[in-house]
Amino acid sequence: MKQRISKLFINLLFIIMTFTAIIPFIYMLFTSFRQVYSLTDFNFQLSDFNFDNYRAVFTNMPFLTYFKNSMIIVICSCALNIAVSALAGYGFAKKRFKGKDLLFSLFLATMMIPGQVTIIPVFTMFNKLGLLNSYASLILPNVGAFGVFMMKQFMEGIPNELIEAAKIDGSGEIRTFFSIVIPLVKPVIISLTTFTFITVWNDFIWPLVVVSTDDMTTLTLGLSTLQGLYLTNYGLVMAGATLTFIVPFTLYIFLQKQFVEGIALSGIKG
Repeated sequence: MKQRISKLFINLLFIIMTFTAIIPFIYMLFTSFRQVYSLTDFNFQLSDFNFDNYRAVFTNMPFLTYFKNSMIIVICSCALNIAVSALAGYGFAKKRFKGKDLLFSLFLATMMIPGQVTIIPVFTMFNKLGLLNSYASLILPNVGAFGVFMMKQFMEGIPNELIEAAKIDGSGEIRTFFSIVIPLVKPVIISLTTFTFITVWNDFIWPLVVVSTDDMTTLTLGLSTLQGLYLTNYGLVMAGATLTFIVPFTLYIFLQKQFVEGIALSGIKG
């Protein structure tokens, strides 16, 4: 009886936590269909619901241009981060070279440095290279140590005998990597892709720093243009936020199983 009550209490607690977590999203969705000029306005009436805010999103800003920029940036960032992380992770996990542990420790130490600290030096570097207001300045900084750490942790669980057997059969280093290693790390690749996609898609500070032209503005940065100087229609802002939220939410819905699996397995060492 006590066990049943305990289980019921835990389930009830999870339901309350879940409901609390989705309240902001419900508020965002409902508000996007109304003309609201105060965030404390909770007077929802069916007669107030319309699609004017969604139509205004496409007329008040070049939504499709911002959407295209965001998609190009996140797709290229995911591809580049996966490629670099997989190669570096394989080197740290399966190769022997002098100073490997020290180099990996220094590499991980960069994760402890807040991104806000490096904004000015990275901005200065891209400015000297003449890469401001370009896709390169928005894509290259998204490659970091976190992906390398995930890949290394997972690849350490791949038996060395499997790689050695492939080499005995005449498989070269590149073929072994792409034919043996990459298929085995698919869950981590999906997890890292999801992490990178959501992080880059929602990034606001870095595009704000390096972008000053409308044709390179990202969708998240473009949402700031929906706010008025003296009076803001929060329904319009919520409509833009809802459209922006749909893409990463859909991605996570389809990849949630592989995402959770990759997170769990990346912490297992062989």
